[in-house]
Amino acid sequence: MIQKKNNLILASGSPRRRELLSRLTDDFRIVIPNTDEHILPNETPKDLVLRLSLKKALAVQKNYPDATILSADTVVTYAGRILGKPRNSNEAFEFLKMLNNHTHEVFTGICVLLQKNIKQKCVQTQVTFGNFKESMLQNYAYSGEGLDKAGAYAIQGKGAFLVRSINGSASSVIGLPLYETSELLLSQGIGILNGERS
Repeated sequence: MIQKKNNLILASGSPRRRELLSRLTDDFRIVIPNTDEHILPNETPKDLVLRLSLKKALAVQKNYPDATILSADTVVTYAGRILGKPRNSNEAFEFLKMLNNHTHEVFTGICVLLQKNIKQKCVQTQVTFGNFKESMLQNYAYSGEGLDKAGAYAIQGKGAFLVRSINGSASSVIGLPLYETSELLLSQGIGILNGERS
């Protein structure tokens, strides 16, 4: 049986999302969206990640109107505060001190857009950090690994040592929840795992 090639675009410059999506399919290309990711007043984490994931997909769709576009956005929240990517190592250190020995939540919004057909999901995961000396947190913050990550840590890298437990999707914490992503792709007719479409 001949399978149609996916006309799938990953709207992201994240190497982590690229690697995660490649576990589902190798049949995609990457287009990096140019979007503003500011937070609106009184915006909830769920609303934020859903809005930004759609905004990224729409930005790419302008130049690729017939493609299926997958996009995602991830934020960390603790004590009512939304933590995006730190601006510098000092802010990364402040984020890590805040999260140290506490449970925080990671929200990832995903969007699959095909013409006017929009499918979205938000995945919420609880992550608990262990209790570490500030010197260890500072060393990690100044390593630079977490500077392009929501919450200032990379669970798939050296930052894994910080995490005592996860309740929910580990791949969502990295940036792309694979179970939910596969559901949305299949619902839009995109083949995964050797072209399977349902």
